[in-house]
Amino acid sequence: MPFLISGLSSAAPPTTLDTGNTAWMLVSASLVLFMTIPGLALFYGGLGRSRGVLNMMMMSFGSFGVIGIIYVLWGYSMSFGSHDHLGIFANPFQFFGLSGLLPGQPGALHAGGIPTLVLVGFECTFAAITVALISGAVADRVKFSTWLVFSGLWATLAYFPLAHMVWGGGLLSGSADGLAAKLFGTVHGVAKVAPIDFSGGTVVEINAGMAALVVVLIIGKRMGFGSQPMRPHNVPLVMLGSGILWFGWYGFNSGSAFGANATAALVWVNTTVAGCAAMVGWLVLEKLRDGHPTSIGAASGIVAGLVAITPACGNVTPLGAIAVGLVAGVLSAYAIGLKFKLGFDDSLDVVGVHLVSGFWGTVALGFFARGTGLVYGEWRQLVVQFVIALVALGYAAVVTAGIGFALRATIGWRVSDEDEAAGIDQAEHAETAYDFGSVFSASRLGHHPGRPFRHTDKEEVNA
Repeated sequence: MPFLISGLSSAAPPTTLDTGNTAWMLVSASLVLFMTIPGLALFYGGLGRSRGVLNMMMMSFGSFGVIGIIYVLWGYSMSFGSHDHLGIFANPFQFFGLSGLLPGQPGALHAGGIPTLVLVGFECTFAAITVALISGAVADRVKFSTWLVFSGLWATLAYFPLAHMVWGGGLLSGSADGLAAKLFGTVHGVAKVAPIDFSGGTVVEINAGMAALVVVLIIGKRMGFGSQPMRPHNVPLVMLGSGILWFGWYGFNSGSAFGANATAALVWVNTTVAGCAAMVGWLVLEKLRDGHPTSIGAASGIVAGLVAITPACGNVTPLGAIAVGLVAGVLSAYAIGLKFKLGFDDSLDVVGVHLVSGFWGTVALGFFARGTGLVYGEWRQLVVQFVIALVALGYAAVVTAGIGFALRATIGWRVSDEDEAAGIDQAEHAETAYDFGSVFSASRLGHHPGRPFRHTDKEEVNA
């Protein structure tokens, strides 16, 4: 997203509504919502085990519910308000409840002739999917109530501040007070070499991926991790989910051009070819290493490519996008195996895909950014990209650790061993996704087949 998309811009506010740009942004916001519900829910649900598919999908739904509320209350204001605090976050109360941004109010119309409320909706969907991404790392063992509390706390303390730092004129932006300006100076009041994060390599991918790693280290492994097979239970769901994610990603990336324009067209092409290249790279590696290209590999490769191109999509050529995607597919295909070597239980490979490919995509701009990358004879962009990636990593790690340990010490993260063994869907939601024996069991117990079993029902059946 371009620097200074908020009220920080010194340009005079527009007076005329641009219906074309507004329509495009409404569609883009809806596409990003579609990425989370149902796209990510299906993708993660299929990758998980059958006894936890509903819980996995509910984590996407639940996080969206929490973020949708708090973004209106203080999230937008913290991210894009004009009262900066140490370059880390803006005043949470400046636009509290979207005050001042409603039709007829001074901040109702944004640059580009787009209603500010449309941008609020667009940014809200970014925040929601970032939180939902983390859920894939903690499948099968986390209390749903704790997940909802974590969603609100993490968005407030990690996502909103990092969004402000990168996109709202803060520490990691092209601001004259930012790190990039301190490294290489300013020109005309902005950094000579501005950081680039067009759609969320640091704010979304690195942030969520690092949070996922920290959380799984705090809560521990699933029962049987490393000794029992934990394969995806429904590969067609994974394929469907990845297709929906790819479709929605056009809103995610092209929508970040904030208009139906030539930049959005370039972003569309780059997003497409990066996804294609990463899928091919992942499948070739699987064929050479394992002897078989897999459906899961194709789906995961697509996502890795989309993750990697997210920060770079508006600032590289299509050839650069192919290179970014190809490397991302190979890197993530290797990286997902690290959890077994290093002993951390990243259930659905959030770290291997989102952290690794997100970091690569952010740093890759230092090589391939048009006019400022290393292949164009410039080296300073690479330094800036590496620095902002490292700072984003460190910030996400520290904040997530604080939240994670606090929750472990108070309300607790994990369900009981008994509930984990029996299945988290039944324990947390009193439901099962595939209840083929419900008619027989219910009739034997005198229950209506449509009513979920209680724990006592389960015990009687097992007895």
